[in-house]
Amino acid sequence: MKPIRVKTNWFKDGGQPRDPGETASVLALTLWKLADRFTENLSKADYDIVTPQRGFLLMAEFLAFEVQHVDRLAYNRIDDASRAALIQALAKRLAEFMEINIREIVPEDDEEYDYQAGFIDLLNRRLVDYATFDLVDEKPTFATLRYLGNYIRDVMGKNDQPWIIDQIMEIESPAAVETIQKTIRGLLETE
Repeated sequence: MKPIRVKTNWFKDGGQPRDPGETASVLALTLWKLADRFTENLSKADYDIVTPQRGFLLMAEFLAFEVQHVDRLAYNRIDDASRAALIQALAKRLAEFMEINIREIVPEDDEEYDYQAGFIDLLNRRLVDYATFDLVDEKPTFATLRYLGNYIRDVMGKNDQPWIIDQIMEIESPAAVETIQKTIRGLLETE
């Protein structure tokens, strides 16, 4: 699997702290690329994505997992107020990405539905659940990955459900976690 290009450090920062919105914008793009790659990998591995709607549901679940991991990694790196601002800005930016992409790819979809609010609602529910899991050596535990795998399994078709959890836990999540850790170390530890 070819790695994706991500920003892992600031250029010409002069030691100045970055605005949480600026950091969130960089992180949002990275997380979006990872979630897109995740969906693409499932398709290449012959998992049946079938419709764009299923693809966006898969991405939303994976993005929620990624956001909670960013939040956990930021916990010991920045103060609580900055972390809250970062996660809020990150969620808002990802919600914007979600709506823009859905409207672009599925233009005949429900024009009245607020995709940003729907994504934020899903994110809030998942973040509450993920908060009950531990992080060991800056990595999600088996239970955390299993939780993600179960939600992904529920989105998949019956034929793919028996196998998808292994794909999530052994291949997709570890690759995303590694990239997120590298990105957070570069962006937040320079602040």
